[in-house]
Amino acid sequence: FFSVSPSVLMKEAGVLEEQREPGWKLFGKVPHKELSTKDSRKIQKEYERRSGQSSSSISPKKNVKRNLDFEPLSTTALILENRPANLPAKPEEEAQKHRQEYEEMVAQAKKRELKEAQKRKKQLEDRCKHEESIGNAALTWSQEILPNWQSMCSSKRVRDLWWQGLPPSVRGKVWSLAIGNELNITDELYNICLARAKEKWNAFVAPTAATETETEDTGLSHADREASLELIKLDISRTFPSLCIFQQGGPYHDVLHSILGAYTCYRPDVGYVQGMSFIAAVLILNMNTADAFIAFANLLNKPCQMAFYRVDHSLMLTYFATFEVFFEENLPKLFAHFKNNSLSSDIYLIDWIFTLYSKSLPLDIACRVWDVFCRDGEEFLFRTALGILRLYEDILTHMDFIHIAQFLTRLPDYISAEEIFSSITTINMNSKNKKWAQALQKGQDRGSPLLKH
Repeated sequence: FFSVSPSVLMKEAGVLEEQREPGWKLFGKVPHKELSTKDSRKIQKEYERRSGQSSSSISPKKNVKRNLDFEPLSTTALILENRPANLPAKPEEEAQKHRQEYEEMVAQAKKRELKEAQKRKKQLEDRCKHEESIGNAALTWSQEILPNWQSMCSSKRVRDLWWQGLPPSVRGKVWSLAIGNELNITDELYNICLARAKEKWNAFVAPTAATETETEDTGLSHADREASLELIKLDISRTFPSLCIFQQGGPYHDVLHSILGAYTCYRPDVGYVQGMSFIAAVLILNMNTADAFIAFANLLNKPCQMAFYRVDHSLMLTYFATFEVFFEENLPKLFAHFKNNSLSSDIYLIDWIFTLYSKSLPLDIACRVWDVFCRDGEEFLFRTALGILRLYEDILTHMDFIHIAQFLTRLPDYISAEEIFSSITTINMNSKNKKWAQALQKGQDRGSPLLKH
């Protein structure tokens, strides 16, 4: 007793009309005149007449508003049809039952669609508010804060705005100012390093005696440099693969390759280390090439990054041990669970620190982590780690070693920025009246990676 949507009825009727032959209905043959095409407007009017809701009784203004906001769309596909004329009429009791079932189905569909429409409307309103707040924040940063950077960057108002996330339009500029340029790198120096890198690339294609002598002078063999170049090439292909902009043929492939190559010439003692491509890529997305190289070199020159990228085992162990002091203090239950499963912090921290979370977290959240990292320094990297552990504490406490390691080295694809930053906010970076820097320094002074609490 229910038919399909008007479009389907029209299509079927149209096909039969074209055949110019008597058609068939269920249970009996009927004259061709009953198969004439029903216009969708007629069907809608029939439905409105039966339900007692004529469209003429609704003012155009209200009708437009209703349609824009919550009007269910699919319920018009549910049309109550009378039994064909060649069949006995329904008993009144059965007809009443069918009408009641029909009305219930339409009511349920309307209720469901109304709820979905309200949800979409709320999402749209939230997005509009978010975009408006970003626009207002961008004006504040560009017109008030950046012109007065030195006097305002440490104020409470600016720090609060910073925590909320930097507007994309000013993010690169703020990062550059916050990271600084203690190495005094200029655009000219970048071009010199890049030219030298290109010479090296060409030399590896056809090595000469002069290039062999030069590689010996730098203390690196031809094989080592070739391996470094191959690693850069391989890593670039694995950098944000879903974006498809850094891979071969992508718009930023050559830019990323240039920055990484130039850095290996600028710091041959460090060379290229796996994971650097993610850091350079994030900078490229927010700055021009020369500024990205300057920020990249200065960022990797920070104590924490240099300890990891130069693989200073003693200092790395000190960082891990200091982290575990705050881990035990903030999350004692999870800390004990990790200890019982012999899960050390280096298993998950190394990847997080090496890429500054750009590989582990969704890119938009990783950029927000970078925002506050530029404000607070290395401490925030480890505070973020504790925030992630707190966010998933209930899940992790029910896992064994293998599943914990797998979970933390590949975090869920969907993570709410509000949830993770709310979790980070709860982390206390004070241990026995010592802040992160003091606890780290105490570990270094002892000359032992194992900190005693």
